[in-house]
Amino acid sequence: MEPSDKIIIEDLKRIILMQARELAKIPLLIARIEVLERELARYKTKKDSNNSSLPPSKDENRPPRTSSLREKGNRKVGGQPGHDGKTLEMADNPDEIIEHRACFCKECGKDVSGLPFELYGKRQVIDIPTIKQVVTEHRVYRCKCSCGNMVESDFPVGVDTPVRYGKNIETLIGYLSVRQYLPFKRLQEMLNDIFAVQVSEGGLHLLLNRLASKGVDAYEMIRQNVLHSPVIGTDETGVKINGKKHWFWTWQNNRATYIVTSTNRGTTTIDENMNGISGEAVLVHDCWKAHFQTPVKNHQLCTAHLERETKYLEERYKVTWPVRFRVMLREAQKLKKQLTPADYYYPNKLHSELEKQLDNLLSEKLDPKHKEMITFQKRITKYRDHVFTFLYHPNVPPDNNGSERAIRNVKVKQKISGQFKILSAAENFAILRSIIDTAIKNNRNVVETLNVIADYKTN
Repeated sequence: MEPSDKIIIEDLKRIILMQARELAKIPLLIARIEVLERELARYKTKKDSNNSSLPPSKDENRPPRTSSLREKGNRKVGGQPGHDGKTLEMADNPDEIIEHRACFCKECGKDVSGLPFELYGKRQVIDIPTIKQVVTEHRVYRCKCSCGNMVESDFPVGVDTPVRYGKNIETLIGYLSVRQYLPFKRLQEMLNDIFAVQVSEGGLHLLLNRLASKGVDAYEMIRQNVLHSPVIGTDETGVKINGKKHWFWTWQNNRATYIVTSTNRGTTTIDENMNGISGEAVLVHDCWKAHFQTPVKNHQLCTAHLERETKYLEERYKVTWPVRFRVMLREAQKLKKQLTPADYYYPNKLHSELEKQLDNLLSEKLDPKHKEMITFQKRITKYRDHVFTFLYHPNVPPDNNGSERAIRNVKVKQKISGQFKILSAAENFAILRSIIDTAIKNNRNVVETLNVIADYKTN
C-alpha cells in the first residue's frame, strides 16, 4: 500500500468518526425541536382576559375583543317591551316661583296690568346655586362668679383646633377620592375651582385619615357580618404601594363588603382577618390554593374562571374535551335557574347526569402532549367536590362575580390615581371602600352614609 493511500484511509476514518458524532446529536436535536415546537404553540395561543383569569390590563397591546363567553340572545338591541321609560319631571313644590304677567296688549297697546289674570301654563328650570365655603366662628366666654371662681364656656365637641375643616368637606373628599377615584391634584383643583376651598396634599391625607378612623367601628361591624354569613365570596388582587407589591383582599356577601390590604397573598392574611369565620359557611372563590385553608364547611369554584380556562385550552389544542367541559358547566348553570327549593335537598335525575358527566370527563385519558389540559384535569379532580356545590345550596352562586366586582374598584383607583404612596393611604381606602360598597348593596345614599361616619363621635 502506498503512503498516499494510507493518508487517504486515515482521512476517511476521521470523516466517518465526525459523521458518527453528528448522527449521535440527531436524537437530541429532535427532542429539542419538539420542546421548541410546544413552546411556540403555547405562544401562538396566548392567554388574555377572554380565555383565562388574566385581567384586561395584562392583555398584550390591548387587542380588540374577538370572542366572548356570553351567548347571543334573541332580543333586539335597546329598550325591551314593558320597560318603563324615564323623563325629566316637574317638581311638585318648587323652591322659587316667578310670575310673568303682560303689561299691555300686543294688538292695540292698551294697559292690561289691572285686569284679572288666569294661569295657563308653567315651565321649570332646574339648577344649583353658586357654591361657596361657609366659615363658622365659635367664641367662648368666661366670667368671674361672686364666689371668686372663673366660669368658662366650652367649645363644641369636635372643634378642637384653632381652624379646621368641617364634616361636609370631610365627607366630600372621602366621596371624591374613594367613590369617584379622583387623584389628589384633580381633587385639589375641583375643591378650589368649584367650592373655593383650598386644601393641601397633606390636608387631604389628614381628612381621609380622620374620616377612616371614624369609620373603624362600622368597618368591624361589616367584618362581623361577613364572618357570620352562610355564603361568603372572596378574591384578591395585586397592588403597588410605594413601588412594592402588596395585595388587596375582599370577603363579601349580598349585604356587606369587607376589604383589607396586606403584604402577602397567603394564609397569614386569612388567619388575621377571618378569625371566627362560620364553620358552616360556603366559600366561593377562584381556586387559589390559600382559600382552601379557610376553616369553612364547603367551597364553590368559580365556574366563570373555569369556562375561560377551557376556552384557552380549546384554542390551544383544538380538541373537544374542553368544549364538553364548558357545555357541562353551562348546563349546570341552566339547571340552577330551574331548581325549586325542594330540589336542593332532594336532587333529581339532572343532578346525577351532571355528576356522571363530570366524572367521565375527569377519568377520560388525554393526549400526553396536551400537558396544560392534563394539569387542568388533575386540578379539577383534586377539587372535584367543589364544582357543583351551587346545585345543592340555594344561596350559593355558580360564579365569583360579586367578589370580582368588590375588588375591581381597587384596580380602577390605581389606574386613575396611580399607586398608593404610603401604606396608611391604602388602609384608608380599604376602610372607606368597604363602607361605600356596603352602603350601595343596601341601597343607601353614599354621601349620606359618609356624612354619618364624618359626624360620628361629634354629636
